[in-house]
Amino acid sequence: MNCDAPAPIPERTAALLRIVRVLLGYGRHLAATVRHRAAAPSFASVAACFGTANLSVILAHLHRGILRALALQHVLLARAASGHDIPLAAARIRARTARPAPADQAAGQPPAAPKPARPPNRSSPWDDLPDFHTPTLAQLEAQVRRRPVGRTIVDICLDLAVVPGFCTGPLWNELFDAVRCYGGSIDALMRERCKREDAFSHEQDSHPAPGWNWSDLRREIVRQALGFFIGEQPVIPFTPSAAPAPAAAATRPP
Repeated sequence: MNCDAPAPIPERTAALLRIVRVLLGYGRHLAATVRHRAAAPSFASVAACFGTANLSVILAHLHRGILRALALQHVLLARAASGHDIPLAAARIRARTARPAPADQAAGQPPAAPKPARPPNRSSPWDDLPDFHTPTLAQLEAQVRRRPVGRTIVDICLDLAVVPGFCTGPLWNELFDAVRCYGGSIDALMRERCKREDAFSHEQDSHPAPGWNWSDLRREIVRQALGFFIGEQPVIPFTPSAAPAPAAAATRPP
């Protein structure tokens, strides 16, 4: 009997590690090929999921997403080495009790005038690029330890622009279950996706990508744009040497 053999990784932790490794491989591949990809009109379908065609912003997100995935991987491996599995998130039950009336209404007084609504923020969500914050790997590991694993997975998906249409069916099912079972919010992920698509649409009003409908995310269109689905072996749909000169839409408009 080999007493030095490593202990098996607990089941739930092993499943999470498989997901993280797929996301990490995708993020690294996209970061390494994004400048070549940005030369093709089809890149607009990918850029829309970041909310901009500005490569500086996209690369900043990719770098932070890769670090988040590495941090989560380190934390999962450390927990597995201790022999402990990742616990499922406890179900949150909201009490459906009626709210008490405000004190002025309870006393028979007319209610106070409501506060005026804040005007919507029409500025681009990427206007603060110089202040884009990327914590260190050590800081991210500390953050992962104190937050639900599902929330970290959502943050990784947002930084790497992982959306359902870019994934194989089995991988998206695994991601969905991991987020739901470990304290994350699919709703938060989809809300942010909608915000980014709106931001990209406004950006494209001034600098459209010619000859490509970025909002068309049918499976055959995604494969043409990305070259693969996340969960498959990453490839680039054209060779870098054959890529045309960078398009104007790949840089942030002045």
